[in-house]
Amino acid sequence: MPDAHRVRSHRHLSWLGDHIHDPNLFHLTRKSVSRAAMVGIFCAFLPIPLQMLVAAIVAVIARSNLPISVGLVWLTNPLTMPPVFYFTYTIGTFLIGAPVRDIEFELSLATLSAEIAAVWWPLLLGSVLCGIFFAALGYAAVQLFWIWHVNRSWKRRNEARRKKDG
Repeated sequence: MPDAHRVRSHRHLSWLGDHIHDPNLFHLTRKSVSRAAMVGIFCAFLPIPLQMLVAAIVAVIARSNLPISVGLVWLTNPLTMPPVFYFTYTIGTFLIGAPVRDIEFELSLATLSAEIAAVWWPLLLGSVLCGIFFAALGYAAVQLFWIWHVNRSWKRRNEARRKKDG
């Protein structure tokens, strides 16, 4: 994790004002980590450049753990982007009732512009809806795992205390 003091004192982040000093941005609590999962996973599904910047800004607004929010964006990386975005594109085409297009990649700017114009709406729709779904799933999974882990720790502690008291 990056040093919180260094991040807070970074000159390019001064526009965030007091928001950057929120302790939730760097502490590991159930709320901040589950929010971070939600923010990071949602932003990972956005078919845009600078996903990490968007995740950082949303993390500050949502008061989620900043490093986890930004790190989870890497769920979509150069290896996973093609299958993830093809999946979201097919979800989008299904929802709007359009056929899935075979995309041809040529070096022509006109051809590339035409292909983007044809697929942008189903890709964006599928990406946002999948982002919402998987972000909610990630949020719930972290909440449930955290609760399970704390309960398990308390049970182990109580069992150890009972054995000691004997």
